[in-house]
Amino acid sequence: MGTRLKEDGSSKKKLLIASLLFMGLGHLVYLKQYIKGTIYAMIEVVMICMFPTIISKIYGVITLGTPQPELQVKLRDHSIFMLIDGVMILAVVILFFIVYFISVRSAMSAYKDFRIEKKLKGNRESMGGLLGKAFPIFGLVPTVALIVFFVIVPLVFSAFVAFTNYSAPKHIPPNNTVDWVGFDNFTAMFGGDATWTSALGRVAIWTVVWAVLATATCYFGGLLMAVVLLDNKLKIAPLFRGIFILPYAVPSVVSMLIWQNLLNGSFGTVNRTLMQLGIIDKAIPWLSNEWLAKFTVVMINLWAGFPYFMLLITGTMTAISADLFEAAKIDGAGRFQLFKKITLPLVLYQTMPLIIMSFTHNINNFGAIFFLTGGDPVVSDSTVTSAGGTDILVTWIYKLTVNLMKYNYASVLAIMIFVILAPFAIFQFRRTKSYKEGEL
Repeated sequence: MGTRLKEDGSSKKKLLIASLLFMGLGHLVYLKQYIKGTIYAMIEVVMICMFPTIISKIYGVITLGTPQPELQVKLRDHSIFMLIDGVMILAVVILFFIVYFISVRSAMSAYKDFRIEKKLKGNRESMGGLLGKAFPIFGLVPTVALIVFFVIVPLVFSAFVAFTNYSAPKHIPPNNTVDWVGFDNFTAMFGGDATWTSALGRVAIWTVVWAVLATATCYFGGLLMAVVLLDNKLKIAPLFRGIFILPYAVPSVVSMLIWQNLLNGSFGTVNRTLMQLGIIDKAIPWLSNEWLAKFTVVMINLWAGFPYFMLLITGTMTAISADLFEAAKIDGAGRFQLFKKITLPLVLYQTMPLIIMSFTHNINNFGAIFFLTGGDPVVSDSTVTSAGGTDILVTWIYKLTVNLMKYNYASVLAIMIFVILAPFAIFQFRRTKSYKEGEL
């Protein structure tokens, strides 16, 4: 047969073996698609040239360097750089195998066309078909590359850190190396160390409670304001609507820092005003008492967050047909019944995905907590864990990395957040129209 293909299917195995042995070999030898085959072959040649580097970087990931106290600090192995390089190399290797799979599939697809059309496609015809079919893929390549190296690689790196002892004071590169410790960090956080486990449980529960309260108060606060301001008898509704938009229009960082000063227990304007009016005798610890601070952050978040839902629900309510309300009024329905039976169900149906998105956002709502209370007040285990009374998981991660340099424990918490939020993200994705109609 030589390098000629047969139409009876007997050449399929040889073409498959050639394509598996070397990328593009099947295109060059059997399909006579020299341009496509050369491109595929050059990709594998580049990977072969990189093979020593690939082995070196993967070995670096496995060992994370060796202690070299006899060398200057700048000449020692930097475990974190080795881990980052290794993760990036692994990403390149995975992408290479994906392209390898595509090349084999392309060869087998070309053979299938050959059996149907009884002739091989020439270089121009094959490249024209490739550019036509793969144009969307080529267009997405830059985006995919950016996502891989700026989103997926950092996520994988962060997850790997959870299985190391990367923490102060004994394992901070380049002075010292970092070692793989398996599930030791998870064991310590989930029962192995009473102090850390207690702090994790406290912060995790408050994170969920905070997310629920922050979402519910902002949503129903916005719903209430939207219903009131849409009342036709309220002539100055546009003025109030403009006033209510102001907290949402001002950057949240500025708002939270202003409220932090207003509610300061020693010199805050709120306490001083209340004392001068004779309403209180001593300063109220708005931000220094654990439970009062939690109540305060929920209320301040309500003040800052309800305008968003007010605007959103106002737009949804204006889309509800007036005929529904007119028919209900004719049947004797009052305002509360109109709200309960018509407005609320339709608004909830339209905004439920956004409520879920708001919940996931509040789990990671760093600014609302950190810029108002800094995660304080201090509680019993704060000295060891740095977790304050109002800290949520994301603010605790910040403190662990910046204050304590416990990057391994912070990575464990990051994985926890991912596990909590991933189901919500998947749920949202599955509700999209393109997913349901099979357009993806």
